[in-house]
Amino acid sequence: MTLLEEEGESALTMRRVAGSLGIKAPSLYKHFSDKETLELELVIAGFEEVAMKFEEAVRRRPSQPLTALAEAYRAFAHQHPHLYRLMNERPLPRERMPEGLEQRAAMPLLQATGSLDLARATWAMAHGLVMLELNGRFPADADVDAAWVAGVAAMERFRGV
Repeated sequence: MTLLEEEGESALTMRRVAGSLGIKAPSLYKHFSDKETLELELVIAGFEEVAMKFEEAVRRRPSQPLTALAEAYRAFAHQHPHLYRLMNERPLPRERMPEGLEQRAAMPLLQATGSLDLARATWAMAHGLVMLELNGRFPADADVDAAWVAGVAAMERFRGV
């Protein structure tokens, strides 16, 4: 994961990963049949971490679950921008994911919103804000924190309807 976070997805070649582990590429193939399988394992590790962070966020702040989840989501994306992109910028190979993992990661948001549609809309809002941040698309004078607060407040209003 260090190689991914330091150099980005393009560094994830079997040769580079093997070298970073101090082994030769053929040895890596004993564990991962191809680059796609290696990337899938990273995505799975990312989902496991996200699920844990979301569950903890809601436990810490049960009276403000959407705020807690937004903060956890944003923090994860900023701490692991390349992993975040690997997890979210391509179709998710659900058929190869551990059963229930995606649902576990989504459950805190579903419980916080009380609606599958609102959970999806909230995730889309958070993903959009994170991508704009990661890609440096906000103007220099933009108050990005205020945009997050406004987005979460809007979702809270829908939740109360």
